[in-house]
Amino acid sequence: MFFILSKVLHFLLSPFNWLLVLVLICFIVKDARKKKRWIVFTCSWFLLFSNPYLIHKLMVQWQAKQKTFQQNEHYNVGILLSGFVGFEFHSKQGYYGAAADRFIQAVRLYKLGYIKKILITGGSGSIKRQEYKEADFVTAQLQDMGVPKQDILTENQSRNTYENALFSKKLLDSTHAQGPFLLITSAIHMKRSQQVFTKAGITTVAYPCNFNVIDNPQELIGSITPSQTAFTNWDIYLKEVVGLLVYKLTGKA
Repeated sequence: MFFILSKVLHFLLSPFNWLLVLVLICFIVKDARKKKRWIVFTCSWFLLFSNPYLIHKLMVQWQAKQKTFQQNEHYNVGILLSGFVGFEFHSKQGYYGAAADRFIQAVRLYKLGYIKKILITGGSGSIKRQEYKEADFVTAQLQDMGVPKQDILTENQSRNTYENALFSKKLLDSTHAQGPFLLITSAIHMKRSQQVFTKAGITTVAYPCNFNVIDNPQELIGSITPSQTAFTNWDIYLKEVVGLLVYKLTGKA
């Protein structure tokens, strides 16, 4: 039930979805005075959530900072969070998505010796298509990249961050692996992830990657011009902020 409710909440949090609702209201309302007010409100909504400057600053503040390794810093296990593979249902072929930097960095860290093993955690984030297990696909891909099977731990049942932590804890306990563990996920997702893993009893060190925004100075024109990307970034940002709040309220973080 929590899994389904999280999907509904994500839909309701989207400023673009609410923009569509507001536009519809503007067409439906007949009273001239009320219509004008709705139009003003809708335009204000659009200008606020399409502004790239505001959401850029918010995301920079929320993202985890880049990790720098100290001399002789190594970890027994790097925990790689899924969420970077999509599946084509007819061929059952997996394809890397925008967050594939998680995979790249996990392989890189293993090859450089910073982590001895890779734990890939994640089944399916789809409500209906539960037969496509991302962790299984990634496990095969890791082996193709030269990571020995004995150095890969696979958890393919989790559907969200909370279950990532819960099931990873069981797997790590069964292997008697010693922490702390290196947590590898998107920079914007790190704050929520790390708090959930800590609550589950897993001590982690953050290794953020897949930075959605970079803290570079913005040009004046680019910072005030309405942007479709701004709406997308609001979806990403609100999912993390509200997601962490919900997890805290429900005792999961």
